[in-house]
Amino acid sequence: MTSRNDLLFERARQHIPAGVNSPVRAFRAVGGTPPFFERASGPHLWDADGKRYIDYVGSWGPMVLGHTHPQVVEAVQGAAARALSFGAPTEGEIELAEAICRLVPSVEMVRLVSSGTEATMSAIRLARGHTGRSLIVKFEGCYHGHADSLLVKAGSGALTFGNPSSAGVPPETAAHTLVLDFNDTAQVEKVFKDKGKRIACVIVEPVAGNMNLVLPKPGFLESLRENCTRQGAVLLFDEVMTGFRVALGGAQARYGIRPDLTTLGKVIGGGLPVGAFGGRREIMEKIAPLGPVYQAGTLSGNPVAVAAGLATLKLVQEKDFQLKIERTTQSLVDGLNAEARKAKVVFTAQCVGSMFGLYFRAAPPASFAEVMQCDKDRFNRFFHLMLERGVYLAPSAYEAGFVSAAHGAKEIEATLAAASEAFRSLAASG
Repeated sequence: MTSRNDLLFERARQHIPAGVNSPVRAFRAVGGTPPFFERASGPHLWDADGKRYIDYVGSWGPMVLGHTHPQVVEAVQGAAARALSFGAPTEGEIELAEAICRLVPSVEMVRLVSSGTEATMSAIRLARGHTGRSLIVKFEGCYHGHADSLLVKAGSGALTFGNPSSAGVPPETAAHTLVLDFNDTAQVEKVFKDKGKRIACVIVEPVAGNMNLVLPKPGFLESLRENCTRQGAVLLFDEVMTGFRVALGGAQARYGIRPDLTTLGKVIGGGLPVGAFGGRREIMEKIAPLGPVYQAGTLSGNPVAVAAGLATLKLVQEKDFQLKIERTTQSLVDGLNAEARKAKVVFTAQCVGSMFGLYFRAAPPASFAEVMQCDKDRFNRFFHLMLERGVYLAPSAYEAGFVSAAHGAKEIEATLAAASEAFRSLAASG
């Protein structure tokens, strides 16, 4: 009997490219048919066939409270009853801006947008307008949305200009982007020595989450801060994923580094489409209508999304919230490592805050090159073994996972039981 998931996927492919509205959802990386979800609650999802899953994707990060949290749903319903959109100022926008500026150490002023991509694109334009420079520096494996200047892969050698990694991105656009190796302080020093006065900004995920989870080495983020300060470049932390996930104040609070600009998303929308960029007042005042850098958005500060974000940020500030969710995440990681050792499978996992990474290699990777050494085929088999057992992981070997406050001992125990069977199956099949 054909499953309803299969029927929906076939139907979707008739009118939606590859049947999905974002590429990784198509399961091309892991193979198979993606489940189509119908509802969610707490740590669980239910697909179109009625199967329940323990969710470790969390809508790719924003569901830090778990799904359909009653207080967030109530806030959304209340806002929607008043208006779906104004395209004009609301008090809720002020409250969300005040909360962000209070909680994120470096942010003195902030502008709301509708997505993480819009936030990073706007922040880079602002950095260029502030400095009067054109070059940007990014790191291989870090993803900052699908703006043209950020869809760039490393060139043929270290410190070379990048090449477009997507059709439709002009080479001359990519030529303004330098791609370095994440965690390589020597490369950072050299590029600033050679081109420092031409660099507008350095954009980085302070904790990389888009090439799996890769932590910064001691001294790496410090070197970015020091070189940007010395050469007058803008340091831009992309905390769309890490904001309110690795610490209440984001990675910058956890590691004690103060960037000039920060981009946010995911958690600040509570599951609805919201992004933001903010930072030093003198830079943010260059944004129109105060300054010459143009940026606008019809739905920016949407009242329903703002209501969801405010309700979420109120809850993540509760006493011991971060401590509890970190402990749950650590228990998941420790348990997975223990089950892999029992099965004698080469595997490791690590976490920071409520983000985690799974790697089929002997030690956690520290760079994109080391991520590429992971056994992708073994991950794909593990993914499907877990999916069969009702555990929904990110459908790619190159994505971080997320734990929510709704995950408890029962869900962790069930996940580890599924992992034990999956690791034993991998060991038996070689």
